[in-house]
Amino acid sequence: MRRCLIILNAYRDECMDYAEIIKQYLEARTIKSSVFLFSDANTACEFNGNDFCITLGGDGTVLFAARGCAPLGIPIFPINFGHFGFIASIQKREWKERLDEFLEEKTPYSSRSLVEANIYRNGQLIHSVTGLNDMVISPKQSARLVTLEMSFCGNPFGKFNADGIIVATSTGSTAYSAAAGGPIIDPALRVLLLIPVCPFSLSNRPLVLPPEGTLEAIVQPSRAKSVVLTADGQITVDLEVGDIIKFHLARNKVLFAGCSSRHFYSALRSKLHWSGGTNA
Repeated sequence: MRRCLIILNAYRDECMDYAEIIKQYLEARTIKSSVFLFSDANTACEFNGNDFCITLGGDGTVLFAARGCAPLGIPIFPINFGHFGFIASIQKREWKERLDEFLEEKTPYSSRSLVEANIYRNGQLIHSVTGLNDMVISPKQSARLVTLEMSFCGNPFGKFNADGIIVATSTGSTAYSAAAGGPIIDPALRVLLLIPVCPFSLSNRPLVLPPEGTLEAIVQPSRAKSVVLTADGQITVDLEVGDIIKFHLARNKVLFAGCSSRHFYSALRSKLHWSGGTNA
């Protein structure tokens, strides 16, 4: 490990302080580092040439880093400065100890799947985007229904009339998908989740789909004048009637340090109050 990219949440002053401390700590170990302030997912960040990446922020910062690191096989060391921390599981009080273990190659990696969406218009591929958590098709305006013709591997599911649909990975099962009533999936499992958001018909239920296959959505005419696809809540692509969106699990996976199943279930117990107390 000779070069590190430090990505920090630009809206948290504490992250800036820690970034400088970590940068000096790495330099003492002859590891060069550069700092990138994450404030907008559309801001260009240079991932090439780095051996690993440290994120300082919440899960949103990790989502941004994952899309850039996964294609290059760059592992991510995620330090949590946010609230939930389902992905960013390394706590700031333990960063030095955990970083030493990582640099000494004593930390196992966990790999997470990403979902990829390819958008076709008039038979031409016009956009491709990946996400670690999810893809969402929804109207730009609230209180509008979007109509989508859905199918999986050529098997028709019929029309979904809903506030939108969520196509999530197992990692994303604890995010928007969970809020919309989807199941919680161990992130080690390679599956696709299809979750309708407030469907017009109660017969449209959440589905867990196998990893090998393509989920297809065709935008139909509806009362929603503008329909968008959003990746990880950060990247938005405008859609038109007739657009075909094909979802599948991406070929590349993202590597995380310190994100074991133990941390995942510990986060579930803490955040979902599994103790059975009054907050459960």
